[in-house]
Amino acid sequence: MTADALLQQPAHAIAAAVRQREVSAEALVQASLARIAATDGTVNAFTDLTATRALMAAQVLDRRLRDGDTAVRALPLLGVPYAVKNLFDVRGLTTLAGSKIERDRPPAAQDGPLVQRLDAAGAVLVGALNMDEYAYGFTTENSHEGPTRNPHDPTRVAGGSSGGSGAAVAAGQVPLTLGSDTNGSIRVPSSLCGVFGLKPTYGRLPRNGSYPFVTSLDHLGPFARSAQDLALAYDALQGFDAADPGCVRRAGEATHATLPQGIGTLRIARLGGYFHDHAGPDARAAMDRVAQALGGLATVELPEAQRARAAAFLISQAESSTLHLHDLRTRAQDFEPLSRDRFLAGALLPAAWVQQARRVRRWFALRAAELLRDVDVLIAPATPVVAPEIGSEWMDVNGQRLPARPSLGLLTQPISCIGLPVCAAPVWGVHAHLPIGVQIIAAPWREDHALRVAHALEQAGVFSAPVANP
Repeated sequence: MTADALLQQPAHAIAAAVRQREVSAEALVQASLARIAATDGTVNAFTDLTATRALMAAQVLDRRLRDGDTAVRALPLLGVPYAVKNLFDVRGLTTLAGSKIERDRPPAAQDGPLVQRLDAAGAVLVGALNMDEYAYGFTTENSHEGPTRNPHDPTRVAGGSSGGSGAAVAAGQVPLTLGSDTNGSIRVPSSLCGVFGLKPTYGRLPRNGSYPFVTSLDHLGPFARSAQDLALAYDALQGFDAADPGCVRRAGEATHATLPQGIGTLRIARLGGYFHDHAGPDARAAMDRVAQALGGLATVELPEAQRARAAAFLISQAESSTLHLHDLRTRAQDFEPLSRDRFLAGALLPAAWVQQARRVRRWFALRAAELLRDVDVLIAPATPVVAPEIGSEWMDVNGQRLPARPSLGLLTQPISCIGLPVCAAPVWGVHAHLPIGVQIIAAPWREDHALRVAHALEQAGVFSAPVANP
């Protein structure tokens, strides 16, 4: 198989081919750079390329393989090209976080921990990816860099705030990316772009070496074209780092080796109530398909999910605004207008409201913990609708007219608020030509449960992530 063709395969297949020396890591980097050059004029996923770094790293891997280095042969992501949302520190690049203001900052002196860990697993970094300014949005309609377009229909959004991360995988530019998820910023692009994404348990992966948005809600995680690739990447990313005070000192727990266990005796239920009422017809059809594949599912409810979403909004506005007060005072004109207005509103929130939002979050977390004593996995829609058209101000959900940009997170925000691990997986065929995703939600630290379900349903043909040709 040629490097161009192999680039469209899952990361685990790419690594196996490099390991067997069927293709060189350097040829794969060149194929990735060529694919980006051919498609990114349409997709606009990348803001920076690290071509020189990537080619040098690939040449080192190839040389070590030729020399019979057994350690390099064992690397799980050997020769796999990848890219990261431009809020990750990459040595020699300015960490933009989707903004104009950060362009004045010096380049990063070193890679962030998660970039270092993927490199150590044999992956090869080829660039940085577009996003909503300061991760505050669900569409990646970035006025500084231009909008990232959905590879399956370039008239539509890719989702956000990690839109570049989702689009780059969907467009076949790279098989693996990193993004962040505060209120749904991995799961929304996964749903709209038709790829797999993982938001790990809050505190599982270190966030130092990335630009923060909302410290008490921020998560980092991978995108890929298969559940197996998510597991490989997640296993490589795990590990405590004391530089992030929110990172939990907990031993890594491998998930890739558990995938063959399948669904087994896992107790799975479908979230109803709020998660049904705010899902449009395509989202409900995707849920029905998953339920049918699982032999039917009991429906359960998480009470007061609407209040949990409101709490997530308030906490996000209050915490994020404090990071930008100086620039709001001195460089307000350099913010995107929508981001600026949200940050200003957050700075003016009464403290009592924020404190009450934190109480609601705690109460909601306890209700979720009670529910997860009786079931192992919860299934919910990831977005209410398929990808809206770029520039859409409104969207319709079951006859209700809602503002499009914030409402794409209707179904992800309540889960973000309490830090549960979630795998987003794409369903095709319920819409004429676009995917829509579901959330596979597990108890804290049970990413393995979510990934096992995703992998089993992928093997059964319920989930898939075909490469687009934009």
